[in-house]
Amino acid sequence: MTCALCPRRCGRRPGFCGAGDVPRVFRWGPHFGEEPPLTGTRGSGCVFFSRCTMKCLYCQNSPWSWKGAGEDKTMAELTDIFRALAVKDRVENWNLVSPTPYLPFIRAAVRPLLDEGIRLPFVWNSSGYERVETLEEYRDLCDWALFDLRYARGESAAAYSGAPDYVDAARAAVTWAAAHTKLIVRILVLPGLADEAIENLAWLASEVSNEVPVSVMAQYTPAYRARDCPPLDRPVTAEEYESVTEAAADFGFENGWIQDYAASDPKLALLGENMTANHGMVK
Repeated sequence: MTCALCPRRCGRRPGFCGAGDVPRVFRWGPHFGEEPPLTGTRGSGCVFFSRCTMKCLYCQNSPWSWKGAGEDKTMAELTDIFRALAVKDRVENWNLVSPTPYLPFIRAAVRPLLDEGIRLPFVWNSSGYERVETLEEYRDLCDWALFDLRYARGESAAAYSGAPDYVDAARAAVTWAAAHTKLIVRILVLPGLADEAIENLAWLASEVSNEVPVSVMAQYTPAYRARDCPPLDRPVTAEEYESVTEAAADFGFENGWIQDYAASDPKLALLGENMTANHGMVK
């Protein structure tokens, strides 16, 4: 089976990400740590897929994103996961976490449910490292786009995530999502790279809109290979984080959330959690 779903366009399976010809899932269930519109009152129905198109040195999810932990699922088993989330757990949405390598399987798995009239909004939850052509092809799986803008310079994306073309790809994906679906942009502030977070906010305000909801995140903690890679081997400082939150206000962002700086405490960083529950509205 060939694969050209992400910007790497490897043309084979397994490719760079390591995903094979069977969908692999690490875990699933209601999740209450996403942004409020996604969590609602019943939680977001997250399905954490194994493997990832990025290789972030600091990934808190490295056991499954890098190393492929999880269980291979048949189409019937994947259908049952989505059914249980919708019918048993009554979640607000189906939240596809790092779904890109498995998009054809996801579409096939949910089709029987849609035929039965079981349908929830889909959240495409990813690093933002996407191909616009893939977003177009699988638009039916993207009612919400929860995309990161992680870097503003290709050299940083290459050094820390193995994706030198990340900036162009992610900005194109965000631009597409702003025009075609509901969009939330996450800005994870990385140590030593606060200026790139500010550059991304400036780009988003000037090239897309400062009405796009942004989620500014302080929760970075050194994990996996980042512990041996300065400046990623330390938490974000209060000064770095404040410079980004002030920039969000200066650029006129009024929709979204600013995570409390206390989330940067490593003791509060839970493995695999996308967000802590500490959110404040952007002012």
